Amino acid sequence: MTPRERTNQSLASSFERYLQDKGKGRGGDGGNYRRNAARELERFAEWAAGDHGDDDRTGIVPDDVDREPTFNDLDARVFREYARHLAGDRGLKQNTVQTYYRYISAWCGWCVNEGYLEAHYAQRASAMAPLPEDDGRKPGDQQAWTSEQRHALTRYVDDEARNAIETYTTLPEDTNLLDRQRARYAALKAARDRALVFVLAYTAVRVGELLRDPNDPRRRGVRWEDLSLEDGSMDVYRKKQQWDAASLPDPVISPLRSYRKLMDPPTERWPVFPTFDQRTLAGLVQEELADRGERPDAIDEQREEYARDLLLTLDEDIWPPSITTDGARSILQRLSEAAGIDIDHPKHEYLAPHGGRRGMGEVLVRAFGYTVAARYLDNSEEMVRERYSHIEAGELGDVATEALNEVDGDFV
Repeated sequence: MTPRERTNQSLASSFERYLQDKGKGRGGDGGNYRRNAARELERFAEWAAGDHGDDDRTGIVPDDVDREPTFNDLDARVFREYARHLAGDRGLKQNTVQTYYRYISAWCGWCVNEGYLEAHYAQRASAMAPLPEDDGRKPGDQQAWTSEQRHALTRYVDDEARNAIETYTTLPEDTNLLDRQRARYAALKAARDRALVFVLAYTAVRVGELLRDPNDPRRRGVRWEDLSLEDGSMDVYRKKQQWDAASLPDPVISPLRSYRKLMDPPTERWPVFPTFDQRTLAGLVQEELADRGERPDAIDEQREEYARDLLLTLDEDIWPPSITTDGARSILQRLSEAAGIDIDHPKHEYLAPHGGRRGMGEVLVRAFGYTVAARYLDNSEEMVRERYSHIEAGELGDVATEALNEVDGDFV
């Protein structure tokens, strides 16, 4: 395709190639960035075509021309108008407007490299002028579990797991099979929740590195083969797109060991944190047993022998999927409410997964400094200093107070 032919293409004709280049996994069809970028590109294309809802504008194509917008229609003025559109009265926060515009700007830069555009119009000062200033929200303003919250949540899930396991292991010998299975299922669920909370609270591993991400096939959730409880380590697929070892500190080992003993996974390839969703497991069991040659009536009879399909998957070595990152948020919402934890945060009414990581970061920075914290958090020291700058600011304030007391005496 010649440069002239390329610039005459519709905007949407470039989207799939761009998303493949930016996506993750085989064929570039996975990843959160791809999903988010696709959404914003679609919105930009609709805006450029004049589909603005109640807006009277007719798009970037002249009124007397009947065609889709092409790259020839783009210039700095168009991106300036789109920036103004994003920044308009749509209820978007300032940093959200900036984020949405960055998706379009990144695509614009890619189009320059691919020969669709002559210049990176979206990055010109005139185009970006209508964008709002950063709203001043600092990383330290993000949720971070406090020591009190962390202790309250871990104490609650520990008590719940201990009680459920004790109930199961002390059942009378004459307890019928289904009641015994129900008790085991309750113990497994409580033990899984306890292990998940302890890992999130103490390892500082990103939740996307620990659990399944439906948008990225490489993130299938940690399996038992990824854990070494003896060495205190866990292999995870890092944000930097490679496998790496994460630390499992002492508080995490006992909950994981107890949980593994109770589960007794048939193979090391079983997920550490499987879904307990009954609808998902029912479909999985029926499909897998049918693939093994079982008749529908035989499958139904076999399922009736179990109180829950999860227990059947353990006996038949049918691998369930790991819970998703969204699933973890739902679990933490349930546990935060059940534990009665006091949470005062403008965005989250529960202890969100990322708050466990940030809370651990706070502990490490205060105890050992930025260098050690950066290694544990798998981040650069520069990024850790930026995200936890409020700690240094507070420490410098203490230094200033001490200096004033030395020079001026007790000024308070």
